[in-house]
Amino acid sequence: MRLKKGVINYLNNQKQYPTVIAIASGLYPMLYCYSKNFSLVNSVSHFIYFTCIFIVIPVVLFNLVYWFLKKNELEKHSLFILATLNVFTFLFLIKTITYSSAQRKITLLVVVLSFLFSWFLRRYLKRLVVLQYLLALLSFSSLLFIIYTNLTISNGWQKQPDSILSAQFKKNPNVYVIQPDGYVNFSELSKGFYNYDNSQFESFLEESSFTMYPNFRSNYSTTLSSNSSFFMMRHHYYNNRISNYELYNARNMIVSNNPVLDIFKSNNYKTYFITETGYMMFNKPKMGYDYCNFSYNNIPYIRPGITDPIDIKNELSVSISENIDQPKFFFIQMLKPWHIKSKSSNSSNDKNIERKKWLENLEKSNDMLTETIKLIKEKDKNALIVIMADHGGYVGMNYAGESDTMTTDRDLIYSIFSSQLSIHWPNNDKPDFNEKFKSSVNVFRLLFTYLSEDETYLSQLQPDLSYKVLREGVAEGIYEYIDTEGKIILREHQ
Repeated sequence: MRLKKGVINYLNNQKQYPTVIAIASGLYPMLYCYSKNFSLVNSVSHFIYFTCIFIVIPVVLFNLVYWFLKKNELEKHSLFILATLNVFTFLFLIKTITYSSAQRKITLLVVVLSFLFSWFLRRYLKRLVVLQYLLALLSFSSLLFIIYTNLTISNGWQKQPDSILSAQFKKNPNVYVIQPDGYVNFSELSKGFYNYDNSQFESFLEESSFTMYPNFRSNYSTTLSSNSSFFMMRHHYYNNRISNYELYNARNMIVSNNPVLDIFKSNNYKTYFITETGYMMFNKPKMGYDYCNFSYNNIPYIRPGITDPIDIKNELSVSISENIDQPKFFFIQMLKPWHIKSKSSNSSNDKNIERKKWLENLEKSNDMLTETIKLIKEKDKNALIVIMADHGGYVGMNYAGESDTMTTDRDLIYSIFSSQLSIHWPNNDKPDFNEKFKSSVNVFRLLFTYLSEDETYLSQLQPDLSYKVLREGVAEGIYEYIDTEGKIILREHQ
């Protein structure tokens, strides 16, 4: 009742309230951006930035303009000018959170609409302001639900079932984990929808003393869901939630804090994150690696988007050559070959065109991997080098979103999950449990078993199951798609 009375008093009052009008213009865009992109904007720095851009700057601007009008006896024009500022700020901020580029034509349209709307709606400015606050209230309620659901997610799955966090290495080679995004396993490349002769690069790896792991696959279908499981060495089952496309706090698990970094650091390793893209850092998580080549200053706060990969060769060369009295762990992320680029039916090409583009990126990825491996082996002959992709390339589909539809086509399912694994063991000293490298969730546990020479850690390997959120063709849910033997199944996860 008090709120209703306050609204009525505001509407019936002839006085202008520039602060109220300014907050109304930015509050809904800010809350909408939060509710639709929470996993990308959940840092303290984002909150400070958004508060300044969406609230503080409009408040200061509106009040300065109103003060100027009053001082120069132009207050009679304040209604039209404040209405214009309100509509322009509201529409411009909506445009900003919707499009990542400048969009000059849309910006010009926003300016024109602001003048037109303000001319016809200036007498109804306060009603427009009330409507903007109602929209903000709806977004705020949605945001509260998102925050609540994320805060109530159990972190129990992250706990290790044994003492692996205390693992003491008896071998201390420099460890390089190279992740070419979406690189399908060699066992799939030569058949199915890929049908590609990759023998030249495969021969190079064999000549470089790499061990191949046919039929290796990821446990999850996206970079964040796969890598969070990879670095936590545990299954997360999408937190048993299907409402979000991104696993909450996945970037923090990969970049900020995880058992893998803890174990390497406890064994006196210096840790490096070398990446071609800021994708893993979009929400600006606290950096847990000792060194990262990618600066947060290069990542915009609003709609960061994946840009063209940066050249990491020099950074990698300098870091490898760094003369320090401790071993090194590198996580090297490469963007290519990636998955097929079309994400939805609206942007889709024909699947044959998507395949051709993916194969072009594969060849570029081969060149980059070849250069990187030569560089590492030239400077670090006894390195432990792991080439492991995060998921498959989705070739065979017209667009990546088709993966959300249930299928029994074995080649399509493996196109999602099949991922390359090749390992260069120091002195070609392969472990006795070499056959246990089947899926990404267990890779680090197996590597730590090798480095510590403590095979008791093998008793807590995670099941080599692959999971997918399916939304069409079956009841929406989380499903086991590939079993521990590599067979296609369709079993809802309980």
